[in-house]
Amino acid sequence: MENKTVFSEGSLCRNILFFSLPLIFTNLLQVLFSMTDIAVLGRFASPESMGSVGSVAILVFMCTGILMGFGSGVNAIAAFYIGAKNEKNIGETVHTSAIVSFFAGVVICVLGIIFVRQVLELMGTKDVLIEGSVLYFKIYMTGMPALAFYNFGNGILSADGDTKSPLRFLMVSGFFNVVLDLLFVVFFKMDIAGVAIASVVAQYVSAILVFIKLYRKKDALALRFRKLRITENKLQRLLKIGIPAGMQNAIFAFANIFIQVGINSFDASMVIANSAASNSDPLVYNVMSAFYVACATSIAQNYGAQKKERILKSCFISMGYAFFSAAALGIFLIILGRDFISIFTTDPVIIELGMKRLTIMSASYCISSFMDTSIAASRGLGETMVPTIIVIIGSCVFRIIWIYTVFAYFKTIESLYLLFAFSWTITAVAEIAYFIKFYKKRIGALTESTAI
Repeated sequence: MENKTVFSEGSLCRNILFFSLPLIFTNLLQVLFSMTDIAVLGRFASPESMGSVGSVAILVFMCTGILMGFGSGVNAIAAFYIGAKNEKNIGETVHTSAIVSFFAGVVICVLGIIFVRQVLELMGTKDVLIEGSVLYFKIYMTGMPALAFYNFGNGILSADGDTKSPLRFLMVSGFFNVVLDLLFVVFFKMDIAGVAIASVVAQYVSAILVFIKLYRKKDALALRFRKLRITENKLQRLLKIGIPAGMQNAIFAFANIFIQVGINSFDASMVIANSAASNSDPLVYNVMSAFYVACATSIAQNYGAQKKERILKSCFISMGYAFFSAAALGIFLIILGRDFISIFTTDPVIIELGMKRLTIMSASYCISSFMDTSIAASRGLGETMVPTIIVIIGSCVFRIIWIYTVFAYFKTIESLYLLFAFSWTITAVAEIAYFIKFYKKRIGALTESTAI
């Protein structure tokens, strides 16, 4: 029998922690493999190659973030039906989500390849970096259908309490990533193209492993070709939850494009330093993200099982775990920041410039836990549209206003980085207020026929 986490029973503190740990390791492996791309280029290619990949990192996050958010929507819907023990709806969710997720990956792949150069030019990407950025991004986009399918499978498996299988799959695909990075860059001198191809191969390996896992299952989560069809009501629910969840990540990335424009207004050394120091972001975010997935999954399962007393508790516990993990990692990065940046570059000037970003961000990460946990909690109850609108206002509009007012006035890199903490704070206040209101509405109307 598979070892699954059932959130509707037992200690929530223990369940959320033990559910999250494999996700944390999975997310950290993803980060480490991505860092390997940057580190291999920085050490064995050139600072310009590293800067090229860093300059397009925001666009990569926008595309992958949409698919990850869509996968979290799949997770919330599947977890609800699993909690309700409705096998018919579980099966329809699996097969509808598989088709829609893969199609979403294809669309993002095509759009990314077509528009990348125009977007990078609008961002003011340095001439010395733009050709490498375009090359890396176009190759990387060919892996989007595979990434979409992996995120779909990860959402389904984690909804059923299985977070260990995705970890094993990522370890295998990550091994391919690292080996191919070194092979293509160090031995074949393929530079940027080498790390991009290595990433794409790893994405398809992980997608194949997820498919095999779901195909071999014997329960309602089993994926079967003959059952691949879109069920209209499941499609509507998937679009209702998945699209706003994906757009939340895209909105963050869109707002960060304006931040990258601000960074590009400095010299090439600052751009390269930002590329190196920004590797701390996914390191911290992905640890916190595991607790957000746990929050949404736990709330969805308990909502489906109609155990309302465990819903609010799930939110508080997940928020506490996310906050303290971010605070601990922030302290670690402040203390060992120069050693961390030196993984990607040995240039002392770039290391010192990178510390400007790392110091401010390390003290700010924990603030985002209040915002993102509240968003995950709302998603667990089946609501993503209003949280997305709040994110647009608090983390997109606000950041753009900041750039053209505060940053335009001070014109310092510190004034640019401080906008993260301020935007997270105002967005968190609004997201918490909305969740409290929506929670009261959902709990008050909870019946046997309630559906997300």
